[in-house]
Amino acid sequence: MWERLPEGWKQELKGALEAPSAEALERFVDQERGEATIYPPEEELFSAFQLTPPERVRVLILGQDPYHGPGQAHGLAFSVRPGVRLPPSLLNIFKELQSDLGLPPAMGGSLVSWAEQGVLLLNAVLTVRAGTPNSHAAHGWEEFTDAVIQAVSARPEPVVFVLWGGYARKKKKLIDTKRHAILEAAHPSPLSASQGFFGSRPFSRINEALVARGREPIDWRLPG
Repeated sequence: MWERLPEGWKQELKGALEAPSAEALERFVDQERGEATIYPPEEELFSAFQLTPPERVRVLILGQDPYHGPGQAHGLAFSVRPGVRLPPSLLNIFKELQSDLGLPPAMGGSLVSWAEQGVLLLNAVLTVRAGTPNSHAAHGWEEFTDAVIQAVSARPEPVVFVLWGGYARKKKKLIDTKRHAILEAAHPSPLSASQGFFGSRPFSRINEALVARGREPIDWRLPG
């Protein structure tokens, strides 16, 4: 499993990968793949890391758990493959994107173009059993992805961390708040989007924070 992680990230996460929890996690995921359908497929497990090398990270958007329906998860938080019906949270993200920046609706739910620009779309847990949300929580992924957040925070370049919802906001303690910008809001889930996600204008605020720190803004346009 870990051999699929790009070399640049292996260097950044050396301590986490050498920890006993990483070996135990690999055994757990391998066993699960032998017994059930696990998303995303193994070859897409580290898509976020492959598309966004550590030195290119400008924004980190933290999700919680991969989508657990067929054909949805492909290794990027909130994103789905082209042609897949938009999940409710992603639909709300696109509504806010349109409201914030006046962009036309995207035709599909792939966020690859954001990842290629330096938006690390990181889930706290990177695998899930089909049809069973949070089934791989508390098996070691959190230790690994906490290390990812800390590694990004430790890099010299300023980054904008986007924490949507109570779960993500708990990770604030892992971030050097003196050097990095943090945007917090309600989660885009239909259960909470109306409680502070809608109207939070995350996309324009991310770009304002990047420009204020001397970094290039993100082009949030998606294929129409």
